[in-house]
Amino acid sequence: MSKKAKLKKTLVDQILDKANIPHDSLVLNALDGQLPDGIQPKDIYKTLALTGDKTGPLIGILPITQHLSEKKLAKVSGNKKVSMIPQKDLEKTTGYIHGANNPVGIRQKHKFPIFIDQSALEAGSMIVSAGEIGRSIRIDSQTLVDFVGANIASISEGEEKH
Repeated sequence: MSKKAKLKKTLVDQILDKANIPHDSLVLNALDGQLPDGIQPKDIYKTLALTGDKTGPLIGILPITQHLSEKKLAKVSGNKKVSMIPQKDLEKTTGYIHGANNPVGIRQKHKFPIFIDQSALEAGSMIVSAGEIGRSIRIDSQTLVDFVGANIASISEGEEKH
């Protein structure tokens, strides 16, 4: 396939196009270690599905270079504790398989609370899955936050970076 070939739009691309939200479609698999020029691992955000003891399912989004602080996410989401949804239950909960969870598609199907790490706003733009393995979108962080009704919080482990 030549680089000029038109990518088939994912459902996420279609949803964003319909809402007139600018974004870039990318062919990207962060797991294989090969990143296109100009893209750093810290630019790529993982979408994690968890369940809270009070809220039920919720979504945490943070750079792939960071570890989620379940304690911080529990606190900001009004839960006493949160835990990862077991992989075997992931698709029936979110509609996506491991590696394809994305905030746009999840927000369309479910009204789960979504929490995006504050580093996304500091970065200005972020890359998240487009709902299919190997496909991603790059989007303005604030635009994504607004579109999916996300909360911004410090949800990664380690020191607060300012």
